[in-house]
Amino acid sequence: MSALASSASASISKKRALTDFFSPNSQKKARTSPAPESGVLPTDHPTSFHKTFPFPVPHLPGHISEKLSEAPFEECRTINDQPDLDLLFFQPFVPKSIEKDLFHFLRSQLFFYRVQYKIKRGGIETQINTPRYTTVFGLDATSKFALDGSITEATTSNPIASTKYPTCNPRPLPQCLDELRKITEIFTASTYNFCLVNYYADGADSISYHSDDERFLGPEPAIASFSLGAKRDFLMKHKPVPPSEKDPVAVDAITNAKPLKLPLASGDMVLMRGRTQANWLHSIPKRKGGESEKGRINITFRKAMVKGGTENYYQYNVGKGEVWRWDEVKKGMRPWQPGEKG
Repeated sequence: MSALASSASASISKKRALTDFFSPNSQKKARTSPAPESGVLPTDHPTSFHKTFPFPVPHLPGHISEKLSEAPFEECRTINDQPDLDLLFFQPFVPKSIEKDLFHFLRSQLFFYRVQYKIKRGGIETQINTPRYTTVFGLDATSKFALDGSITEATTSNPIASTKYPTCNPRPLPQCLDELRKITEIFTASTYNFCLVNYYADGADSISYHSDDERFLGPEPAIASFSLGAKRDFLMKHKPVPPSEKDPVAVDAITNAKPLKLPLASGDMVLMRGRTQANWLHSIPKRKGGESEKGRINITFRKAMVKGGTENYYQYNVGKGEVWRWDEVKKGMRPWQPGEKG
């Protein structure tokens, strides 16, 4: 999936995963000491880098990587007792011994954006300020990253036309996210080529009711959604009865479908699959006080089938805004300046 330059070394073979493609400038392995909340790592800690990254992204610390291999921490619970609903709920998926370290590591080491965009409704143009920090990595199924980080056609391995992605610069998953992707694929029996990361700074950051039912995801997409950090409510409700539905039994079942509230704790994962996206809406509502005032990271893995998915995800999760990064001293996000040490 990923084609990244790295500060670790390894013997390279064509069969190796792209995340194992390392440059030969260091023979040292990642240390296994815990990742401090300050985000300070040893200077020789291996990193992932691509020309589209504003700064290198460190690999997972050894103790996180080691414990992550033991996931899932608990067996999943199936939730499919309502019309068109098909969920797997892991409480948790990420082992409890590392969920806090993983949260602090990702918050301090990833780059984020506060995306702004304009939409037209009824002929009136409105500017939308995304109420959370976002970032995205990945590439749709029509293309792939070569070992040198360039993009090629998936079927022929030929370089893509320079005009294929005119509105964005796709980038591969860094090792710290790609490792989680690989484990997730095993236990969800699905494959993913995109990773979206949202950071909710406090209870005022939210996402309104929506469904991930875009055509570029295919008819019955599987979306694995991880929660790290503060506990937040995950709300779901069935979409209204479609006008085309004439079966009275189906109409009655949909009308009487009950809203769902899942309190997502740090390390939990919800897999939404089957007819869920086509028929259900989900949201993270605003909350005041308590744990909601602490930060929360949401990681979703999904698979985009065509290039429209790539352009959509980068438009709404990167946009053209400035880069933001966690500041441990100020305990908040701040703009990152080009030339500043990553």
